[in-house]
Amino acid sequence: MARVPLIGRLSPREYIALVFGLIFIAFEGLIRLVILLLLPRILINWFYERSRSLFHFLGGRGLKKQIPRDPKATPRVNALRQAKRSMADQILHARDFGELCALHGYTPEEHVVLTKDGYLLGLHRISSTKGQQNPRPGISTGKPVVYLHHGLLMNSEVWVCLTDAERALPFVLVEQGFDVWLGNNRGNKYSKKSIHHGPNSTKFWDFSIDDFAWHDIPDSIKYILEITKAPKLSYVGFSQGTAQAFAALSIHPQLNEKINVFIALAPALSPAGLSASIVDGLMKSSPTLMFLFFGRKSILSSATMWQSILYPPIFAKVIDASLVWMFNWHSHNINPSQKIAAYAHLYSFASTKSVVHWFQIMRNGAFLMYDDEVMSPVVRTAVSSYRPARFPTKNIATPIVLLYGDRDSLVDIDVMMSQLPQHTEARRLHTYEHIDILWGKDVDRDVIPEVLDALKRYCEDKEKLTGIVNGVKRTEDETDGLSDSL
Repeated sequence: MARVPLIGRLSPREYIALVFGLIFIAFEGLIRLVILLLLPRILINWFYERSRSLFHFLGGRGLKKQIPRDPKATPRVNALRQAKRSMADQILHARDFGELCALHGYTPEEHVVLTKDGYLLGLHRISSTKGQQNPRPGISTGKPVVYLHHGLLMNSEVWVCLTDAERALPFVLVEQGFDVWLGNNRGNKYSKKSIHHGPNSTKFWDFSIDDFAWHDIPDSIKYILEITKAPKLSYVGFSQGTAQAFAALSIHPQLNEKINVFIALAPALSPAGLSASIVDGLMKSSPTLMFLFFGRKSILSSATMWQSILYPPIFAKVIDASLVWMFNWHSHNINPSQKIAAYAHLYSFASTKSVVHWFQIMRNGAFLMYDDEVMSPVVRTAVSSYRPARFPTKNIATPIVLLYGDRDSLVDIDVMMSQLPQHTEARRLHTYEHIDILWGKDVDRDVIPEVLDALKRYCEDKEKLTGIVNGVKRTEDETDGLSDSL
């Protein structure tokens, strides 16, 4: 019997999920149109206020709600709790990268990179310590250079939206004597422009991890090295930001000569799949179904609308529930106030094609380039007649340091190490999952010292650093009191 495309791939359960998924997407789109086009702003604000009242009535606690003083805690601990709540509220309402940095006393620079294929990428730079400002921006400082790159559906704000400067890696690095740069992928909040296509064009969003590797990463690094006059820099990536570096270093041999160490936080290479089995099975069976659900432009573009009309603690609960369902991440290492503040800066625009690329990687169990073939060969033989091109990650010459959580459902460290060169180092972070490697309450003790140690070992200008610290100096009673209350 002839095999009909798609029908033979899905189980009845997956067909049911497909139908309900399409209905949900259509319903959500209808609600979005009604809210954006028909409802006046005063009515939207009314619903927002009612959701806040309902949340507090049911026992929830928002950032502005007064925290009762703990009679067993010292006055200083109680004051720190209130200050942290106030900072979280300010972070929640900060509009951009510059405002987030200003909250902690830092003044960033903005730069723009033109990629070889015509995209304009926003870069942020922090080169001066707290309370200081570079009198001559845009030139070399003579300091060792570190480049940080975010993950999927994110932008550079995720690095600086923490309630404590001591837990924000860029601020710690600049205080240690580094010239810190933060990149942004094409299409996100700071890189939504091209000289060839407008963001409303399908062609603008026709990019995947391949394009990040061929253009965004090497072009950004080239620009940074030209400005700083440094021969090399250190690369720190998070999640997809690590995958982009794995890919770029594997296909650009000369790029390895420009990076002295690659530190991968919550590394992503070829994850096994999602915890939500029905979504996992459906998308692995036919990754291009994502185009049917979300179109061929940006994915989850309505997220910013829902974020603007939902009371922040409710929005945080929705994100938490989604992370548990999709990845089995419970985020116990992230304080509630940190979640509410940072989740407002979590999402940024990304192409549907880049997410399809990830499902292709999961389906094949290998770190592949984007597969332009819509259908795999119908007839399967002992010797396959077709295989998408793979990123040759074992060819990477740059020293690699992996920092991974032992509860991260996207990391199988043995599989990952088998795909990387033998000089790769791996550091396990006990009880960590994925996002908490960025925002966890103890990253200043568990994560940042590991990053500093790797940078110190491979940095070629060690004498220019101010000294490596081992975290924030806080008393035990302050730490326990803040962790319990937040």
